[in-house]
Amino acid sequence: MSNKEVPFDNLDAVAKELRDKLNDKKYILLFAYNGIGKTRLSMAFKDLGKHDDARDTLYFNAFTEDLFNWDNDLENDAKRVLRLNHDSRFFAGMEVLEMESRISPLLGQYADFDFYIDYEAWEITFFRNRDENSDPLPIKVSRGEENIFVWCFFLAVAQLAIDGQEAYNWVKFIYIDDPISSLDDNNAIAVACHLAGLLKNANGQIKSIISSHHALFFNVIWNGLHEKRKKDLQPYFLNSKKGSGNYTLRYTNNTPFFHHVALLTQLLEAAETDQIYTYHFNILRSILEKTAVFHGFSNFSACIKQDKDDEDGILYGRIRRFPAKKAPIKQE
Repeated sequence: MSNKEVPFDNLDAVAKELRDKLNDKKYILLFAYNGIGKTRLSMAFKDLGKHDDARDTLYFNAFTEDLFNWDNDLENDAKRVLRLNHDSRFFAGMEVLEMESRISPLLGQYADFDFYIDYEAWEITFFRNRDENSDPLPIKVSRGEENIFVWCFFLAVAQLAIDGQEAYNWVKFIYIDDPISSLDDNNAIAVACHLAGLLKNANGQIKSIISSHHALFFNVIWNGLHEKRKKDLQPYFLNSKKGSGNYTLRYTNNTPFFHHVALLTQLLEAAETDQIYTYHFNILRSILEKTAVFHGFSNFSACIKQDKDDEDGILYGRIRRFPAKKAPIKQE
């Protein structure tokens, strides 16, 4: 397949291209760095499917997470609950769908806490233990645990849409943007494997787009969908020249090969404009690390050209090493 870079004037044009591509593909996989516009693209895609009160896209992104918000009970400091925005169609028909039984098996794969939903108050209470009367002892879960719960809630809703449940029969597309922003690599792999399995089992009944800045997540999803769905999968690298408002799509495969080119472009722009920020050093470090590994060097300092009279040569060689261990403190 051609890896030619295709330009677009704006995100609406990219969104339209993705919709057109889904006429003959079942899955689109996008890789893009943070700040490129992944979340805005997901909203542009969703907006193209809105006509009056009708819509066709079930989406997961930062806006989905905002449908859940905490009430920390500041007055009594006793019962902290996660409130739901009952005006959203995301929660359509929730009262009769027994969401606890659908979410709990998913949540149990990632977390060790439990929950219950108060459908009259539209709130969720989390707990790990119960008191002597077997009543749950409410807790506030961590931000990472909250994100896992919201993700499992979304998966349960997506499964309802795939199964053709009446409350979600308007869903024609599922758009998922970066579900692993607060996860470690182990959970990122688990989420990617589970998601790939869900989409494969759906067999294209609902067309899907997944976007991510996480190369490992991208790789696992690609392998999961490509294994038996090679002709159904369209993977892209999405990029944009900073401040231009223009975007490009380029075909990639299991590893987003062209992401390092985009990083080098950012470094060149920083050097030419003399506008250098902390993240540019992180980009440089990342590129040097990958280059050193590729060429078999033990330290990235091997990739830095040093003059014979360079007084910092020793520093380059040591900068990657861990600091020396302190001597143990003697107990009197």
